[in-house]
Amino acid sequence: MSHSTQPNPNQGIIEFLNPEHLHKNPAFTQVISVSGPAKTVYIGGQNAVDAQGNIVGKGDIKAQTQQVLVNVREALAAAGAEPEHIIKWNLYLIQGQSLREGFAAFQQFWGSRPNPPVITMLYVVGLANPDFLLEMDVTAVVPLA
Repeated sequence: MSHSTQPNPNQGIIEFLNPEHLHKNPAFTQVISVSGPAKTVYIGGQNAVDAQGNIVGKGDIKAQTQQVLVNVREALAAAGAEPEHIIKWNLYLIQGQSLREGFAAFQQFWGSRPNPPVITMLYVVGLANPDFLLEMDVTAVVPLA
């Protein structure tokens, strides 16, 4: 089993586990276990809406994904978290949209950080606004000293 533990045993422990009998993919981790003192942050579904309420990138999955990730970063910061604290993504993508184009934007956002989060991806028929091509909600865990 591939196993990685976040450093500093005096804080909450986040273990990234990839059991031997499950597929190992560099884009996500199969299991994440959290124990010890930590703060959990839940970010509700983010869409491609800017601070003024305008939809960004109508009809462009890559542009919308980039805006969603900007919103996720802002939400994380409001809770005292960073992208590396994300342990779970839920991605809802309108049926027929290219997962590959959106994933390219995600890869730019995630960069070379180790230990990618677990992920669930669903194709859906529709979202709250017909111009939304995707929605993402996030769970993050911030170890406490």
